[in-house]
Amino acid sequence: MLGVWSLLLLWGLVAPCQGLLETVGTLARIDKDELGKAIQNSLVGGPILQNVLGTVTSVNQGLLGFGGLLGGGGLLGHGGVFGVVKELSGLKIEELTLPKVSLKLLPGFGVQLSLHTKVGLHGSGPLGGLLQLAAEVNVSSRVALGMSPRGTPTLILKRCSTLLGHISLLSGLLPAPLFGVVEETLFKVLQGLLCPVVDSVLGVVNELLGAVLSLVPLGALGSVEFSLATLPLISNQYIELDINPIVKSVGGDIIDFPKHPVPVKVPPKEDHTTQVTVPLYLFNTMFGLLQANGALNIDITPELVPVPLTTTDLAALVPEALGKLPPGQHLQLSLRAKEAPTVTLQNKKASVSIPADIHVLPYVPQGTPEALFKLNGVVTLSAQLAPSATKLHISLSLERLSVKLASSYSRAFDASRLEEWLGDAVRAVYVPKLNVALDIGIPLPKILNVNFANSGLEIIENAVVLTVAS
Repeated sequence: MLGVWSLLLLWGLVAPCQGLLETVGTLARIDKDELGKAIQNSLVGGPILQNVLGTVTSVNQGLLGFGGLLGGGGLLGHGGVFGVVKELSGLKIEELTLPKVSLKLLPGFGVQLSLHTKVGLHGSGPLGGLLQLAAEVNVSSRVALGMSPRGTPTLILKRCSTLLGHISLLSGLLPAPLFGVVEETLFKVLQGLLCPVVDSVLGVVNELLGAVLSLVPLGALGSVEFSLATLPLISNQYIELDINPIVKSVGGDIIDFPKHPVPVKVPPKEDHTTQVTVPLYLFNTMFGLLQANGALNIDITPELVPVPLTTTDLAALVPEALGKLPPGQHLQLSLRAKEAPTVTLQNKKASVSIPADIHVLPYVPQGTPEALFKLNGVVTLSAQLAPSATKLHISLSLERLSVKLASSYSRAFDASRLEEWLGDAVRAVYVPKLNVALDIGIPLPKILNVNFANSGLEIIENAVVLTVAS
């Protein structure tokens, strides 16, 4: 318990983030409307209210009357109050209107949470006949935001009180003395019934917040594990989470790719939106994994290429490269990524550069012929980014292929004359292969089940910012 209080105290002293994100982290800013929506949904979709009614109706004789809370052995002692309670038969809470949720974020602490609801009471009146009453109730609570021992953000109920509002008599007759008894009884009972509703709601929301700490598979490449890098921060409009993505191999080993040395300057968050920032590090890590697994290498053989790939076509561009090969002979390209690609995010554009060795050699299905020549190439691709509910997807298109001659079996030549010809083969075969490998997408942290499919996307310096309306 002391550890939790220490965390809360330390967290309360931390100033809100000024918009700088370390080079590895994923920054999430949860709008207060999104938190309110999660709380409201927990009341709609779960059994919380039904459980409260079940607790109430388990008192068989009701709140008032013999055997009830005000009857013999009940809350206020034997015989009731004013000697008239026994004339009421089994007045029970049988309806609880779905509460209206309102909340206010408290910088340096947590949340002021209020629930406004109506309670319906049914029973038999002292003069016979059905008795129906309705009472308005406000439940006010202060909730601290901290970090659980598991390293997830958690909401902790610190104070709860109820305020009984207007009581309406919907049907039946109720003398004034009994009306006061009902009011006093409700005031005493509702606190014990409705404050647990707040605790149950926080339990549901904490499960959603706990989903931030998750292990997301990256297909055959490995996985990404998200965890909080620092204590949660809170402003008057949003909760900020600095989330650390840890990339692991299939075997569970942590993979540590080079990190960009400059922190990311995150743009301000607009009101009524939730924002997630995906750092350049995750892009570099994904492409680094693809390169390490050999997924960026390819052999382009004639049957794969819809465009001609023969010595005849090569002779028309660089005849000095053919040596003694006859015209019309099929060729193949062997492309090998030399190192991890470089991903660039800037000026609202995303691009990927793959340094590669490209060998051009005769196509011999049953052998390993010697290359005619070797090229040092750079495959530059334009990246199109599209969010789905839980991922950021990447698709590539060829922007240009630059090559220089590294070695030749015959004579030296100007390799730049081959760029368009080779580029057609790369565009037709290599780029689709890359897009299949990238279909796994970059996973996004789970933030209160926020769906990012229709989010706005902005490419900033060394990061991508997704913004979804709350």
